[in-house]
Amino acid sequence: MSAPDLAQRIADIEEAYEFMLGYAAQGHQRGREGDQIRDFLKRLDAALDGIGAAATSAAQAKVVDAAILRSFVATLEEDAGKARAGLQLALMQRAIGSQLVDNLNASMHLRALLTDLFLIDEAIASMGT
Repeated sequence: MSAPDLAQRIADIEEAYEFMLGYAAQGHQRGREGDQIRDFLKRLDAALDGIGAAATSAAQAKVVDAAILRSFVATLEEDAGKARAGLQLALMQRAIGSQLVDNLNASMHLRALLTDLFLIDEAIASMGT
């Protein structure tokens, strides 16, 4: 099975983030209803694993010199690593309540990552046009 491409990773990340926003607003206490949020957090974590290589591959598919994107891909990978650290901290909890997810949603690392993804996705989409 091949690694998911950048577009699929971004779709998975967006879906997980949207679920996280809704979950945070529902007021789940610790120890309740954690399985579904855990599944989304695991999918988000998996989508972030190798995100820099996926972005580079997407740029190369547009016949763009990857060197042009090298600095931004490094930023993307750094922000993904920081966001993954928060995700993994949440995943190590026995129970994942709404407050924890709300704090994760508010993390500047996750927000920076989302902005990075939207920026690189748009930049790659407009390359060669």
